[in-house]
Amino acid sequence: MEKWCTESIEALFRAILTLKTEDECRCFFEDICTVKEMQEIAQRLSVADMLSKKKVYNEIARETGASTATISRVNRCLSYGSGGYELVLKRLQQKENAEGGAKDE
Repeated sequence: MEKWCTESIEALFRAILTLKTEDECRCFFEDICTVKEMQEIAQRLSVADMLSKKKVYNEIARETGASTATISRVNRCLSYGSGGYELVLKRLQQKENAEGGAKDE
């Protein structure tokens, strides 16, 4: 286990994995995070998505309101991190493609 990954953090991960719907996630995160924290996390995910699509820093900053420091941090995670952003972005894209395909049929 990573040094930062305490038993209480592991318990948080297990708790998140019990959530089954977007509505359950919304309720849980409304209770556990401040609005600002949720906005910051959502912003980082948007930044990661835009970086993965090869958008430039000034365009990302303009569209998301993220600072260049935040964009740089997310970019470092994409390049040298644990692969979490890539995993989530790939799964979101697969889900979007599957839902788009079902609508076209």
